Amino acid sequence: MVEIAPFKGMVYNNEKIKKFDDVMSPPYDIISEDMQNELYTKNEYNFVRLILGKISPDDTETNNRYTRAKQLFDAWQKQEILVPASAPAIYPYKVDYTVNKTKKQMNGFFVILKLDPEYKSVKAHEKTLAKPKADRLNLMRACYANLEPIQLMYMDQNDSIRKTMDAALDTPLIKVKGYDGFTHHLWRLNDPKTVKTIVDELKKKILFIADGHHRYQTSINYASERREQTGNKDQNAPFNYIMVVLCNMFDPGLSILPTHRLIKMSNVKTDELIRKLEKYFTVEKKLIEDKKKEYQKTGKKIMDDLATEKNHTFALYAKDVYYILTLKDEHVMDALATDHSKTWRTLDVSILHKLILEQFLGINEKNLEDHVKYTRVDAEAIQFVDDGKYDFSFLINATKIDQLKAIADANEHMPQKSTYFLPKMLSGLVMYKM
Repeated sequence: MVEIAPFKGMVYNNEKIKKFDDVMSPPYDIISEDMQNELYTKNEYNFVRLILGKISPDDTETNNRYTRAKQLFDAWQKQEILVPASAPAIYPYKVDYTVNKTKKQMNGFFVILKLDPEYKSVKAHEKTLAKPKADRLNLMRACYANLEPIQLMYMDQNDSIRKTMDAALDTPLIKVKGYDGFTHHLWRLNDPKTVKTIVDELKKKILFIADGHHRYQTSINYASERREQTGNKDQNAPFNYIMVVLCNMFDPGLSILPTHRLIKMSNVKTDELIRKLEKYFTVEKKLIEDKKKEYQKTGKKIMDDLATEKNHTFALYAKDVYYILTLKDEHVMDALATDHSKTWRTLDVSILHKLILEQFLGINEKNLEDHVKYTRVDAEAIQFVDDGKYDFSFLINATKIDQLKAIADANEHMPQKSTYFLPKMLSGLVMYKM
């Protein structure tokens, strides 16, 4: 059973912060070093200082990015830069944005969710890695709070939960333009009847993690650690909950974009790799005629060439040339992944990892992080190769929502970075202080 609850969210104080745009931040895991520097200089109270503080060569066990986050978090509360709500509430959340020249609105809401360590009512579709979990665990230990939400989806074909919520909304608590140019709206909803209706309706649902697999498992680990440390076995103890944004899987405002693979393997000759791939793929070679290096334009052309409803098609980009690879027969995956379902075997991202990366490049789970990085930006998958940062890249199509659901239902895991949901949740809107 899914157990959600309202909570006393902590928010920026509009009497102290005159322009909320300047203190909000992207999610920690998509902040580059350049963006981090920009956010630091934008405002002394920018949220990046809590979720992704700078690392110093002089850092010690007692003075580091996590202890500094704790000091700032405490100080901002004392200065009333951050203020808690007086009563528990649900926080409806809407994002107006444009993707592929189409205007959309994502609908969701912040609540706290009781952790499900056995993943019975909360389904995951990705495995987790050690490094990201250690990082977020250290921050949680220091601040005793969820500073950012993770995103989960529920199924509501009639959209009744959103309709119930919308009927109770008035003026937003916060309206802010994010780093992404999207407009983010947040409300505070504490009407007991409406809150109870939503809580009761969610009990019947199954939730699917969209974004935040590492942080969900980290919260489970942290709760176990706190139980051991404190002896508090209360199932409703604050550390047994995590702050989340819930969205309807059928919300037309949700978008899934592809995540491309950047490959660092200087010993691989592209021509030889292509000859090997021809055993399983039809290959179409295309030269880049764009001498001005308009990477966005080139990226769009490659993605247009990839567009398909039936085939498994990829693009391998090398400098000034790319190859469209179309799988000849998906049954080749049957022998390579006998321990997985047909749905898993026919995912584009599974074919890329199991057949291309593993069979032809020797890249597996053990050395994946040494050779593969990721980008959601089509243009970057080209420019980074041209700049010599990577040797070549693979561009792919996006995973579909129904595929994600089928994988999660079967308790299977996709390869890393199989989904990229848009819009990303803005960080700094509301916090859960345990």
